[in-house]
Amino acid sequence: MRFPEFVMNRRLIVIFSTVVLDAVGIGLIFPILPLLLQDVTHTENVAPYIGVMTALYAVMQFIFAPILGSLSDRLGRRPMLLISLTGAAINYLFLAFASSLWMLLLGRAIAGLTSANLSVATAYLTDISPENTRARRFGLFNAMFGIGFIIGPILGGILGDCWLRLPFIAVAALNASNFLLTLFILPESRTPSREKIDVAALNPLGPLRWVLSVKSLFPIIVIFFIFSATGEAYGTSWALWGSDTFQWNGFWIGLSLSAFGVCQTVAQALLPGPAVKLLGERATILLGIASACTALIVMAFATQGWMIFAIMPVFALGGIGVPTLQSLATRQVDERLQGQFQGVLASALSLASIVAPLAFSSVYLLVRAQWPGAIWLSVAVVYVISVPLVIGLRFEKPAAFPATQDLASGLTQDMLR
Repeated sequence: MRFPEFVMNRRLIVIFSTVVLDAVGIGLIFPILPLLLQDVTHTENVAPYIGVMTALYAVMQFIFAPILGSLSDRLGRRPMLLISLTGAAINYLFLAFASSLWMLLLGRAIAGLTSANLSVATAYLTDISPENTRARRFGLFNAMFGIGFIIGPILGGILGDCWLRLPFIAVAALNASNFLLTLFILPESRTPSREKIDVAALNPLGPLRWVLSVKSLFPIIVIFFIFSATGEAYGTSWALWGSDTFQWNGFWIGLSLSAFGVCQTVAQALLPGPAVKLLGERATILLGIASACTALIVMAFATQGWMIFAIMPVFALGGIGVPTLQSLATRQVDERLQGQFQGVLASALSLASIVAPLAFSSVYLLVRAQWPGAIWLSVAVVYVISVPLVIGLRFEKPAAFPATQDLASGLTQDMLR
């Protein structure tokens, strides 16, 4: 269905605003989360706690993201987005007023339980975007996330230097604003199904088994898994590394993350479409991997803070392959199952978010005293693992599959085009 242009624009504006505000919230807490944990736990070495909090969030996301994704296919995107935004606001309020570690952990558990905002937003964007515009729009989607990362970290650093709890109150208010924006402005992108929801459809492992049974999707899921694992290293180690290596305070940590956000926004807004036309999908993804690894090696050996800012454009170029991979993935799945697929993808990525924070925080704990920058070499090694998978990817659109039983719900339907 082709929507009128003014309706399409309104939908894009609200979805992109949702992504920006979500990224602001994520980026805002990065510079001051270590300080908050030090304040609550009364210990200096908080890397393990950061890993545990991130992993707890990921465990809850792994269990519940496929459920919310499947429900968004049945009940509509809007209700699930509203639920996710509510959970995020509650999480930040817990962080703002936590006086003990269990309150921090409970807040992160609630956030993980309702963490479907980005996956539902991705499914929404797929609903309203023709195939020939998806790579460009996914590039803009990721660029909006970059804009949020421009605003969030530096805002968090400034507010955190004023009062440690203030950034969390601010991001709770932002999520409340996002909730109201979605509630009153965003129209539904699909007609909710009138079929009765089968309890079996809420089995989080059912959709995952379905995706893993499709051979063309498996390597894509693994590549996303690897990219997600590398991304967790930044949230786990960036603030600690910046403080240990360059003696950065909250402002400089936030400024460095914002600089990355600026470069990433420009790269992902302008480059994915032209890069795919010039180089093709495979080479675009490989270029992104090569750029990220180059930047990580420089970061590992950097001795001055200015070197990090100098390498930011190359670092941000590492993200241009992600929109290409997103576009490729959506072409493999029928439109009726985009919500379920995005939920499964979020769940699969959350597996990386369970393992990676614990692994990278442990690595950082081992290298911190002698060479904090060594953490980035370990990230580059993980990136390299994805290269053979990218080389072996099949980019042609698969032939139509016969009607297949949905493993989650027992309903027979065409799962692939």
